[in-house]
Amino acid sequence: MGSKNALITGITGQDGAYLARLLLEKGYTVYGVHARRSTDTLWRLRYLGIDNEIRLIPADITDLSSLVRSMEQSRAQEVYNLAAQSFVGSSWNQAILTAQVTGVGVVNLLEAVRIVNPTARFYQASTSEMFGLIQESMQSESTPFYPRSPYGVAKLYGHWIAVNYRESFGMHTSSGILFNHESPLRGIEFVTRKVTDAAARIKQGKQKELRLGNIDAKRDWGFAGDYVEAMWLMLQQERPDDYVVATGVTTTVRDMCRIAFEHVGLNYEEHVVIDPQFYRPAEVDVLLGNPAKAQRQLGWSAKTPLQTLITMMVDADMARVRRE
Repeated sequence: MGSKNALITGITGQDGAYLARLLLEKGYTVYGVHARRSTDTLWRLRYLGIDNEIRLIPADITDLSSLVRSMEQSRAQEVYNLAAQSFVGSSWNQAILTAQVTGVGVVNLLEAVRIVNPTARFYQASTSEMFGLIQESMQSESTPFYPRSPYGVAKLYGHWIAVNYRESFGMHTSSGILFNHESPLRGIEFVTRKVTDAAARIKQGKQKELRLGNIDAKRDWGFAGDYVEAMWLMLQQERPDDYVVATGVTTTVRDMCRIAFEHVGLNYEEHVVIDPQFYRPAEVDVLLGNPAKAQRQLGWSAKTPLQTLITMMVDADMARVRRE
């Protein structure tokens, strides 16, 4: 185990940070593709106390030559592609960027793996947003896809190109169709973190209201720290495959708000304002994953209930706001 090298794209994101910590705990040498686009991208790695243990490689998912060099430098036996323009709301305004990063970026990385080390095992971060306008009440690996955003469409290309490289070149490519997964490391633009941060700020007198769109949308929410274990387990299997990773429980945004605000002694109804500008051009009303295959074949199941997850996030945001 200790001799394994892993390469993670998107290592500075929520999932990348938790996955890096998991692999380090398992004795891996962890390399991370680091696109230098903004001022402070390493705060999540610092939050987990692992920023000095990661070997960062300057590269970009849209640049094949840098990805080839990343594969050569890391000598990775396992490659985890978590890089994406991952905010659904922005994908309508940045549709081409989303296609290039979230879609074409996958084939760039697959090509780099195929050129340098085609025996490396490859994980693709797929998403429940590919189901979109749901064709079945509970979505499994066999549920037809119907994406409802440029993000979902780009992710669907990434998903199918990973399948295609598996079938065309015999590569060990697996995709995790992950349903919504959250944590204290979630970006502030995502609704769960927007809610927990607002609860903390309103409680401490630094904000008066929280403006949201469709709070009756239903999602299957889990803890990102649990979900990265499923990613690792997929690459330990003899045969590559695709798996839904979910809790199997769906909750409305409204109920999630209630949990967050109640945790700090507030009534969400006194602070949440419905604002039409936050409605999506094409809404995904319900997502509910069926994790039976992951439970059966990987021995994986979600461990953290939503109540525990949301209160953990509120507590972290309370501490952040106090430090400000």
